[in-house]
Amino acid sequence: MGLRLHRIGAILALGAALGLGWNALSGRGFALDKSVFVQAGDEVIDAKEAKSRLDRGALVLDARPVDFYNMSHIPGSIPLPEPEFDGYFAKLEPRLRSTFNIVVYCAGYGCEASHVVARQLRDQGIHAAILGEGWPAWTDAGYPTKAGTEP
Repeated sequence: MGLRLHRIGAILALGAALGLGWNALSGRGFALDKSVFVQAGDEVIDAKEAKSRLDRGALVLDARPVDFYNMSHIPGSIPLPEPEFDGYFAKLEPRLRSTFNIVVYCAGYGCEASHVVARQLRDQGIHAAILGEGWPAWTDAGYPTKAGTEP
């Protein structure tokens, strides 16, 4: 039984080593040192920079579903949920086009919504920075939050 476990462990270790080696050397592997959501043209900022921009008048957009926004959000932020982008964008377009400092955030770890919204805005000719790690980065930094439907 012990020999069988050693063989299983050796096979798993060899498989992992070969997989990581192929990933690193093939030219087609995943970038393991950064978020897979970040693409060329994305500006990703940390919570400290997002807070600084907010304090200087940046427009902050919450890409999470509206129910999450209503539970708690960054004070002053407005919802622009990724699943309902077109409808919300139509209402916000004049304000978005007249604002030159925009930050988008979402639910954080594993959430792609802020990246998708930032790219959709870029497709419309509007630049927006992405708060890296989103909502958890903001709350972990101890910055204020607000509940309800009002910004």
